[in-house]
Parts: sequence; structure tokens; C-alpha cells
Amino acid sequence: MQHSKHANYSIEQQNNILLIDAHGPFDEVITEQFDRDIKVVTQKMRHKPWASLVSFKGNSIITPEAEQNLIETTHYRVENGMVAIAVVIMNSSYADTLQMQLQRIYQSSSVQFNFFSDAKNAKSWLDSFIH
Repeated sequence: MQHSKHANYSIEQQNNILLIDAHGPFDEVITEQFDRDIKVVTQKMRHKPWASLVSFKGNSIITPEAEQNLIETTHYRVENGMVAIAVVIMNSSYADTLQMQLQRIYQSSSVQFNFFSDAKNAKSWLDSFIH
């Protein structure tokens, strides 16, 4: 996957949970690449309900243009079987701002979402939606 010099991410499928690790500030360029990458994985998972566990590490923040891209990407994922998103924000000076941005993104698609302080509790919450 391509990454900008300011932000990067990884996407990994574990059964019916999509693990996304994100680092750094997200702009339009990185979210356009993320959209292309996530659509490939979404196509593989769309035949049964699935969920996303997104971990933001460090001082992640989303530009307005990137926020719009992520709204469209989230709608696409929901239309293709995603039933819930759990978010873990770690080591961020901007956690409150990022959480507000993500709430706007996720509320726009009516997907179930919640914020957690650790991945273990986030995964347990997601399991309740997909089992």
C-alpha cells in the first residue's frame, strides 16, 4: 500500500473483522488511497456481516477534504456488509478532536460505532454484532 510521508495505515482481515491501524494526519491524498485499498478488501468480505476495528496511534487528525472522503468510504463499507466500527485512539494529543471528526463520519452512515481505550474490549464489543 502507498503511504504519504505524513500518514500511514495498514489493513488486515482477521476472519470477519477488518483491522485498520492508522498513524498521523490524514489528508485527501492518503484517504483516496485508503478508499481504493479498502474497497478491495470490502469486496472479499461483503458476503456476510463484518466489522472494523480501527486503531489510531499518535496525533492523528483528519482534514475537511479527507473527512468527506471517509464519509463516502464508510457509506460504501456499510452498503457492503459492515455492521459496526470500534475505534481505539492511543497516545494522541488530539483525541477529542479526532473523536468528534469520527463521530460525524460514522453518524452520517448510521453504522453502529463506539470508542474504546483498548483493542481487547473493542473486539469483544464487535463480536456481539457479528455473531
